[in-house]
Amino acid sequence: MADKKADLAGPGIGDYAELEKILPQDYTSLLSPKETQLAIYDAKDYIEKNLCKELNLIRVTVPLIVDVESGVNDYLDRDGSRTPVGFHISNDRDKNPIDAQVVQAATKWKRVALKQFGMNIGEGLLTDMRAVRKDYFLDHDHSAYVDQWDWELAITKEQRNLKFLKSVVEKIWMVLKGAETHVQKLFPQLKTDKYPDLPDKLTFLHAEEILERYPDLPRKQRETTIVQEYPAIFIYGIGWTLKDGYPHELRAADYDDWVTDTSSETGKDTHGINGDILVWNPVTKRRHELTSMGIRVNADTLKIQLEMTSQLHFMKLPYHQGVLNNQLPLSIGGGIGQSRTFMILLKKAHLGEVSATVWPKILKDMCHKKNIHVID
Repeated sequence: MADKKADLAGPGIGDYAELEKILPQDYTSLLSPKETQLAIYDAKDYIEKNLCKELNLIRVTVPLIVDVESGVNDYLDRDGSRTPVGFHISNDRDKNPIDAQVVQAATKWKRVALKQFGMNIGEGLLTDMRAVRKDYFLDHDHSAYVDQWDWELAITKEQRNLKFLKSVVEKIWMVLKGAETHVQKLFPQLKTDKYPDLPDKLTFLHAEEILERYPDLPRKQRETTIVQEYPAIFIYGIGWTLKDGYPHELRAADYDDWVTDTSSETGKDTHGINGDILVWNPVTKRRHELTSMGIRVNADTLKIQLEMTSQLHFMKLPYHQGVLNNQLPLSIGGGIGQSRTFMILLKKAHLGEVSATVWPKILKDMCHKKNIHVID
């Protein structure tokens, strides 16, 4: 059970000796570095345009830094293991200073932005978000630099259910599949028997169902095993404690709703109206997360989740007050990893092939030996 507990938070492999075994031995990129850059921006334009079309979103600007006192930064989990980069802005010789943080994601900011930009129900926003997550172990699909399509959509209280969640997930999947077809038309070499395409349809599974299949495996091993059977899945109900005494994964208490009872929709003892899209990566032969999303907390579920995680002190922060006092729109939202998506669409072995950031020398040397072109 200790392995299960250790697996709840903090992504990444965690060991470079293990990573060297995992990276492919016979890899050759299907695209040159120049073609890769062209394909990235063709895919990016397609995805942004069609996400806006399918979900009724508009593109908006998004902050790189936020005020600590606002409470809108994303803490990613509930155990405090991943903290943001912070710095002091002395401003006006420290007479009007600001303590700022680099965002880890724009999850909570987007909900505030729905109100700021005057979004009506059924309208939403899409951001080209950049973030820094300094506590990641840097491996083949985790980087200190994060790029996401962070999106948020205003909804009604009647839409806070699994049926609506699944309908939105299916629209997102349609866009990602369309992007795959689009880039393969432009770069036919991406269509290859060596690496199969994404499946046309997603399989939806509750976290409890996956635990029932593999009760003795930690979370990442459960995911790796299930995506070999179903190469594209949406795991929902992430955050609620499962029957083995652990949640599928730790989730922060103040954005996704992971406590709402969904038993009337599933016919089982289930909770949570959130989840992740995971796919099988045929290049790395591992689980590959593309997006995390969910229907957001309302006033009632925020209180419950903060109490369950011993974080009631957050309630005094402006963002949390906005939710508790019903001053912010009800919403659904998520973050789609841009570089993670490009890895899958362009059949890449390493995040560094599609994203320019910092990597340790040990990793760059390892990739060079394996014919993996990491951008310096």
